[in-house]
Amino acid sequence: MTKRLLLRYVGLLLLVFGFAVARAQAQTADSSTVEETSTVQQADTETADAQPEAAAAEESDSPDGGWLSILPALFAIGLALIFRQVVVSLFVGVWVGAWIVTGSVFGFITGLWSTMDTYILSALANSDHAAIIIFSLMIGGVVGIIQKNGGTAGIVNVVTRWAKSARRGQIATALLGIAIFFDDYANTLIVGGTMRPITDRLKISREKLAYLVDSTAAPVASLALVTTWIGYEVGLIGDAVGQIDGYEEAAYSIFLNSIPYSFYPILAIVFLLGVTLMRRDFGPMLKAERRARTTGQLFEPGSQIAAAEAESSALEPPEGKPHRVWNAAIPILVLIAVVLGGLYVTGRSAMLEEGGSLSLRDIIAGADSYKAMLWGSLAAVIVAVLLSLGQRILTLTQAMEAWYAGVRSMLLAIIILILAWSLSNVNDALGTADFLVNLLSDTLSPEMVPVIVFVLAAATAFATGSSWGTMGILMPLVVPLAWGVLDASETGTMAEHSHILYSTVAVVLAGAVWGDHCSPISDTTILSSLASGCDLIDHVRTQLPYAMVVGVAALIIGTVPTSYGVPWWVSMAAGAAVLLGILRFVGQPVEEAQAV
Repeated sequence: MTKRLLLRYVGLLLLVFGFAVARAQAQTADSSTVEETSTVQQADTETADAQPEAAAAEESDSPDGGWLSILPALFAIGLALIFRQVVVSLFVGVWVGAWIVTGSVFGFITGLWSTMDTYILSALANSDHAAIIIFSLMIGGVVGIIQKNGGTAGIVNVVTRWAKSARRGQIATALLGIAIFFDDYANTLIVGGTMRPITDRLKISREKLAYLVDSTAAPVASLALVTTWIGYEVGLIGDAVGQIDGYEEAAYSIFLNSIPYSFYPILAIVFLLGVTLMRRDFGPMLKAERRARTTGQLFEPGSQIAAAEAESSALEPPEGKPHRVWNAAIPILVLIAVVLGGLYVTGRSAMLEEGGSLSLRDIIAGADSYKAMLWGSLAAVIVAVLLSLGQRILTLTQAMEAWYAGVRSMLLAIIILILAWSLSNVNDALGTADFLVNLLSDTLSPEMVPVIVFVLAAATAFATGSSWGTMGILMPLVVPLAWGVLDASETGTMAEHSHILYSTVAVVLAGAVWGDHCSPISDTTILSSLASGCDLIDHVRTQLPYAMVVGVAALIIGTVPTSYGVPWWVSMAAGAAVLLGILRFVGQPVEEAQAV
């Protein structure tokens, strides 16, 4: 009955939305007529006036969906939370966005076709997206092989000698997540797939595993000094600073100076370690953990668990074969080594071609992370197969079947990723990010710039589901904005307000990671849930309270005070103390359970 009422509500919302599209179409047509008339009247003006007119024409051609531009993300997120059908919800979100782009009441038909032949197709045609798909499939294949050859069982046996309790199992998961720092995708897929058998044995809920995986992926990758994220971030900072006349500081130096102001990623890691060490939870996570400990049920009844669960029986190691830890450790170490080596090789090659510096930070900044990940995943698959064949644990046919089973377990993740990218394409076409920027960036004081940018970055990442996309969109906009506000301010010198610029750079990253953690259409959220064998909506529902607590603390205790001159280390210590205090006095202990 409830779903029937919700369907009627959604239908009514679509009807109202159709009328809004028609009205927007009429206004756009009127505006276009006025612009065309103005262009004709000014056709004979002097050549000196041509550049402003061209700039105005270019601005008028830029996408501007206004308030309608946020509807696709709202539809996708709302339907996913209500019906727990992520694929359908994302598809509807893309469809609604494609309908808005047509600007017609009857565009729901043409929008349906363009959903497939324009937005989904372009998401697949993107070479970076294709690299992530291949990398994810290959990692799934590696996990399948090392599970079948007994390598995963070997890790389970070694870790469980120490991790004999749920507390230690969570600590081991967190430490492994921090250790695999070089890329968030690799972190998510490796840690989730490797630790799932261990956490299952210790009766740790899948929701908690997904949280541990997600909260040590992007936060760690965004802060470590040599990662795939850092090259991307430094490149964006360099492009943004290049728009500022007279500012000479190197982009990598700006990044290093911004790290102390990255309150959300740092406090997220502190909070996660507090959760694992103090053995306390609250909200939906507390319910999930108690369910797992008392009943042994690792996921919510009725949840849509990852396809990997269905493949588990097919990946049982052969009877009578040894379970050796190095059959899993060696392929993973090869993966890490080749990725890091690939980053160095591609970055050094790029620096030699451009005539740039051969320092490590410049090499990493110029590296092709996607190519390095592809090399690493292929090398890991080859090594895993050779180890299985060399020890006669598997035949070639069994190894390929295990690889295919691992690849097949990633299919749902790939479908959801493609739809999330498609929704991002729709948001680009509608100018969602530009609308949010324009909405929140009027008349700012210097101290309010980092605060507004943090909220804006979080809202953009939540709505688009992409932290990288959020950084790519906002960094070139808000860094010059912060400089301009500082330059126009008459309160103090530029040197006295340099922390405003560093904080602005930091909050773009921190806000993007925060919004990414809260969004059910985020690629890392999706991968974390599926690599951990957890229902996506269950993961979001249990992680959201934790992410919101850390995000609000990062904003109120971290970003706001430091914007007004409070030393960053004071805010960081205060934020950590408040979060640990919340865990102590709001969180409740979760009982240990016997390992199964």
